[in-house]
Amino acid sequence: MTIVVIIMQCILIAMFTVSVLLKFGRAPSMVRHWHEYRYPIWFMDVTATLEAAGIAGMIAAFWLPAALKYAAALLVILMLGAVHAHLFRAKHPLRMAINAAAMLLLSLMLLAI
Repeated sequence: MTIVVIIMQCILIAMFTVSVLLKFGRAPSMVRHWHEYRYPIWFMDVTATLEAAGIAGMIAAFWLPAALKYAAALLVILMLGAVHAHLFRAKHPLRMAINAAAMLLLSLMLLAI
């Protein structure tokens, strides 16, 4: 089971690192989506900072296992918001929320362990 947990952590770390870089880097696609969600741009920095905290928690959990639950809980909350933003605020097609839903599922699985 330990190797599965480590793989899930690594996937989340990689995916959220990309997300944080896109948000802080103001990637045009991310800015466009943010406008579609009808969120202020400053909230993108708040979200990226929270995602970075989740990454830090996932990394810390390699040495401090108790951090895993807190990091996973934070990412669950963020991904619930992401799915909501895609489907209800921006009214994107379901396929646009698949990545967020997958990260939500991985985070929920880590939270449940």
